[in-house]
Amino acid sequence: MAEAASAAARAAARRARIVVAGAVQGVGFRPYVYRLAVGLGLAGCVRNAPAGVEIEAEGSEAAIAALLDGLRAAPAPARVERVECAWLAPLGARGFVVAASDEAPGTALPLPDLAPCAGCQAELRDPAARRFGYAFTSCSHCGPRYSLIAALPYDRARTAMAAFTLCAACAAEYADPASRRFRHEANACPACGPRLTFCDAQGRPLSDGEDALAMAAALLRGGGILALKGAGGFQLLTDARDAAAIARLRERKHRPHKPLAVMFADLAALGAVCRVSPAEQALLVSSAAPIVLLDRCSDALPTNLAPGNPRLGAMLPSTPLHVLLLERLGFPVVATSGNASGEPLCADNDEALAHLAGIADGFLLHDRAILHPLDDSVMQIASGRAQVLRLARGLTPLALAGGEPAVLALGGQLKSALAVGGGGHIVAGPHIGDLDTALALVRFDAASVTLPALAGVAPQALVHDAHPDYASSVWAIRDPRPAIAVQHHHAHVAAVMAEHGLDGEVLGVAFDGAGLGGDGTLWGGEFLCGDGAQLRRVAWLRPFPLPGGERAAREPRRAALGLLYAAYGPGLGGVTLPFSAAEQRTLLQALERRVNAPLTSSVGRLFDAVAALLGLCEVASFEGQAAAAVQAAAETVPARVPYSLPLVQHGDGLVADWAPLLGAVLADRAAGVAVPEIAARFHAALAALASAVAARVGALRVVLAGGCFQNRRLLDETRAALENGGLAVFWPQRLPPGDGGLAVGQAAVAQARLAAKVH
Repeated sequence: MAEAASAAARAAARRARIVVAGAVQGVGFRPYVYRLAVGLGLAGCVRNAPAGVEIEAEGSEAAIAALLDGLRAAPAPARVERVECAWLAPLGARGFVVAASDEAPGTALPLPDLAPCAGCQAELRDPAARRFGYAFTSCSHCGPRYSLIAALPYDRARTAMAAFTLCAACAAEYADPASRRFRHEANACPACGPRLTFCDAQGRPLSDGEDALAMAAALLRGGGILALKGAGGFQLLTDARDAAAIARLRERKHRPHKPLAVMFADLAALGAVCRVSPAEQALLVSSAAPIVLLDRCSDALPTNLAPGNPRLGAMLPSTPLHVLLLERLGFPVVATSGNASGEPLCADNDEALAHLAGIADGFLLHDRAILHPLDDSVMQIASGRAQVLRLARGLTPLALAGGEPAVLALGGQLKSALAVGGGGHIVAGPHIGDLDTALALVRFDAASVTLPALAGVAPQALVHDAHPDYASSVWAIRDPRPAIAVQHHHAHVAAVMAEHGLDGEVLGVAFDGAGLGGDGTLWGGEFLCGDGAQLRRVAWLRPFPLPGGERAAREPRRAALGLLYAAYGPGLGGVTLPFSAAEQRTLLQALERRVNAPLTSSVGRLFDAVAALLGLCEVASFEGQAAAAVQAAAETVPARVPYSLPLVQHGDGLVADWAPLLGAVLADRAAGVAVPEIAARFHAALAALASAVAARVGALRVVLAGGCFQNRRLLDETRAALENGGLAVFWPQRLPPGDGGLAVGQAAVAQARLAAKVH
C-alpha cells in the first residue's frame, strides 16, 4: 500500500524552476531555501545563479505554492525583489540538495557588509564557545560581504576568504543544514581564519592574536592613537574622553574643526552623552551600524570632538573586533576615517603603514584582504525619516529601479561615488572621496571596473558632470566609450526622482553649494521643472560675485564681500569685514574688473555669506562648516517669521532677490538681535521661497535636492511650507542629498535620453 501511495504521489507531482532576484547571495538564502524545501517534502536543488538564486523543486502543487510564499517572505538580511516561476515536466527526483553555483556572469546583487548579529556576539562572550574572543566571528546573518567579494556568484573561492582553508570543525558547520553557518562563505575560527597583528608606529610587529588586542587597548588607555583595520578599511581611534589626545589627532591629521565620530560599547553608554529617539536607536542597532548624528544631552565628553556643534556623530561596534576592543576598554573612542588629509581611506596593510605613519602610534592589523574599501556610513533622522548623508559600509551597494541601456555614471569632483545602470537597476556604489589626489583617482579607476562587474553590467556609455574640469569629466572624455554630460543640479533632482520612482512633471528645488550652470555661471539656488530627462530652469537666486572663485568656498568672508559689493558697491554699505586693508583693496579691484569673480546663484554660498556676517564662520577648514554653524544657531530657537526674498520676473523666469533679506539681516545685527533669531528667520526665508515658487509655477509635486537639504532645519521647514500648500514633497533619504548621490541622477538622465533616441 505504501509503495502504491508513493507512486501515486510521484505521478501527481509538479516540477518548477524558480528564480529569485535581489540581494540573495551571501545572506544564508540557500540554506533557508534548503530547510524550507526539506520541511515541505520537496525534491530538487538550489544554487547561486547569474540572476540571483535558482531553485528546482518537485513535489505537490500545494508544497510548491508554500515554497513560493516562503521565498517572498524570506527574512533579513535577504532582500527579495522578484520571484519567477516556470512549470516543467516532473523528473521523479528524490531528495533536496545545495548544488554547485552557475558561474556564468549575471545580474545578482552583492550584499552590504553587516554588523555582528546577536548570535555571534553571544559566542564572542561565551568562554565555552569555539569562537570566544575571536575577532572574525560571523555567520549567514552577519559579517563582511561586499568588502570581500571578488566576483559573483558568491562562493568562497571568489572572496578574500579563499586564502583561508576551513578546519574540520568549520567545514562540518559549512556542510550542516542545521547550522547557521551552512554554506556561509566567510566562515572561520581561531584555528583556520584571519589573525590580528599589532605593530608599533614604525610598522614593526610586536604581537598577534589576543595579545595584539591587549596591546592595542593599552595604547588607547595611555592616550595614544591607534590605526585599526576594520572590515572595510582603517579607522583612527583614540580615547574620546581625552581632550589632549583628540587635539593630537586633529593636529596630526590636519583636521582642526571637522566633527569626529565616537564609537560607544552599547546604547547605555551612548545614552549618557546623547539623546536617542526610537528612530535613531533603530538606525544605531541596525545591521548597517552607521554613524548617526545625535543631539548631545551632556558635557561628559570634550567639546573638541565637534567644536561649535551641538550634535555628535555616534556609532556602535560594527565588527566583532570593535565589540571586543570596546568591552576591554570600558570607555568610548573616537573612530574617524583612516586616511591622511585629502587622501582616500586606507584599506591595505602596507598602504596604511606608509600613509598613516606620523599619525598613528600603533597599528592593529589583520591578514584578510579588503577588496572593496568602505568608509563608515553616516545617517540622521530628518523630517521624521532616516536620511543617508554618506552611503558606504552597511548600505552599499544600493540597488534602485532603473532601465536600459547600460551606463556608468561617474559623479562629480567632491564626495565621489559611482553608479551603474542596466539590467533593470541603477546600483549606487560606495563613497570614494574627493578626487583631488592621485590616490583618489586610483581608487576611482578601480571602482569603475569592479562596480559594473559585480552588478553584471557592461556599460555602453559614460555619464559625467557638465563641468569639463572635474577629474571625473576628464576621465570620461578620455575613455573611448561615448560620454554624456549632465548638468549638476539636473542630476541632483533626477537622483531623488530615481530614489522615489517618480515619472512625469516635478518642480525640483536644488539648493546646493555650486555646480556649473547652463549659462556658464555657478548655480546652486535653482528651481527646475520637467520630467527628469529634460528640466528647464524656471526660477533662481539672484546671482552675486565670488571674489577668488573656488577659494571663496573655503572663505565665507569672501562670499559676504561679494554679496555686499553686489548690493552696495565698493562701499559695502559701511559693513566691516575681517580682511586687512590691502586684502580688501585687492579683492574690490578684482570685483570691479570682474577678474576671477564668477557669478553664483548658490544657496550654499548665501549660507556662507550669512555665516560670515553673523560672525559664525569667516574662514572654513572643511566643506559645509559655515552652513552648519548657521543651522546650529537656528536650531536653538523655534520657527520664526521669514525675511523677505521677493520674486522678480526676469524674461521667462523668476529671480529671488536677496537684497531685502541682506538689508534686514544687517539691520537686525546692528540692532543687537540675537544671532539665533537671525539664523532662524534666514532658514524660514528659504522655505517660504520654495513655497512661493511652487505656487507661481503651479507645481503639484516638489523634489528637494542638493547638499543644503542635509540641513534638517531647512528640510523640515521647506517640507512643511510646501505640504501646507497641499503639495506632495519628496527628498533624499536612501541617497545622500549632496554629491554622493549625483551619479544615480546622472545614470537616470542618461538612460532616459538614450532610450528616447532608440524609440
